[in-house]
Amino acid sequence: MSEKRYRIIKEGASGEIVEKKSRFIATVKSIESEEEAGAFINEMKKKYWDARHNCSAFVLGDNNEISRCSDDGEPSGTAGRPMLEVLIGEGVHNAAVVVTRYFGGVLLGTGGLVRAYQGAVKAGLGACRIAQMQSGYPVSIVTDYNGFGKIEYIARNEDILIKDTRYAENVEMDVFVPAGKKESFINSVTEATNGAAKIKTGDLCMYEKPD
Repeated sequence: MSEKRYRIIKEGASGEIVEKKSRFIATVKSIESEEEAGAFINEMKKKYWDARHNCSAFVLGDNNEISRCSDDGEPSGTAGRPMLEVLIGEGVHNAAVVVTRYFGGVLLGTGGLVRAYQGAVKAGLGACRIAQMQSGYPVSIVTDYNGFGKIEYIARNEDILIKDTRYAENVEMDVFVPAGKKESFINSVTEATNGAAKIKTGDLCMYEKPD
């Protein structure tokens, strides 16, 4: 099975750019629902009530099943859609962004607006703490101490996340195995422990891959 990867916002932030005296302030937040996205957008509109525009975009779902955007008075297609394209292009899921524009008196033109709004979103994302999510299987292993050393070696070489290790009479390990490596990992563990390790595999899920 092929692996799925995407990114989520662990900690939202804001970033700002200035283009021909206009300020573009991008505020990025993690969201879990359309209602949460709407509340965040309204919050930013209240916070920046004196701005000329508060354009927005958000994506929801493992496959971006839901996506919305708004130009908030800017020429059609020059703000919301370009902002949404950045979120999708950067592989970010379950995230909303509002770009606030304080007009500086100089018209930017269609192309200039697109570049400015996209640049602001990139600045906002650049200030966020972002985590990589990956599809895989939770696997629990019970082994003796000799087997533990071998399994740990296999896991580190194969980029397998060791989530937890408990030491008692035997060693119990909880790991996450990328979807495409499940069979090979189990075969390697079985071979290394001469079939002595007890292995239990959970259902396919998305898990956070450490930096």
